[in-house]
Amino acid sequence: MTTTAKAEGEAKANPASVTPRIDGRRERSRSSHKRIVKAMMELIAGGDLMPSAARVADEAGIGIRTVFRHFDDMDSLYSEISATIAERVMPIVTAPYLDKDWRANMRDLARRRVRVFETMLPFRLAANIKRYQSPFLMAEYGRVITVERELVMRLLPAPVLANKVAAEALCATLSFQNWRALRHDQGLPAEEAGTVTAHMVEALLAALPQGGDR
Repeated sequence: MTTTAKAEGEAKANPASVTPRIDGRRERSRSSHKRIVKAMMELIAGGDLMPSAARVADEAGIGIRTVFRHFDDMDSLYSEISATIAERVMPIVTAPYLDKDWRANMRDLARRRVRVFETMLPFRLAANIKRYQSPFLMAEYGRVITVERELVMRLLPAPVLANKVAAEALCATLSFQNWRALRHDQGLPAEEAGTVTAHMVEALLAALPQGGDR
């Protein structure tokens, strides 16, 4: 019996003997996968909004072929990053609003948006550059815009919803596009951009009638 045949016979007789090799391979695969996602996110957070697959591979310390073994195309990598960011921000987004006064809840939403948008800022900037070449990012862009709007609208009482100009102004003020303009286009620090956003919200709330809006 040859050495190879003997090894195959032993493996068939004792399947558990090959488990460590399989588990080790899977563990290396999981490790590479995590390193790729981590490398991509760190590059974007560091200011490289359009890192190439080669740069991601270099940052992760793996071969470019390994990147494409884990992600058939860049959209699948963007999808994984999107899911990772969602895990970070969803606890903030979904926390209940405890005040009965919708105005207080709107101020709470504004504070939450500062935290959420600042977490998302480099990744949303990167996605905005690539979304016209990426079906996933284009669809994700539309989905996020819709969710942002719905989260504002559901906090508004019926009389304010009937005031289309006021409702749309609040949606625009509390949008990521507004945060991007303050932080990226106007170059404001996060704290100052948050103060400006709060000021805009207060101005809109003050322009609304004080009674009959519940």
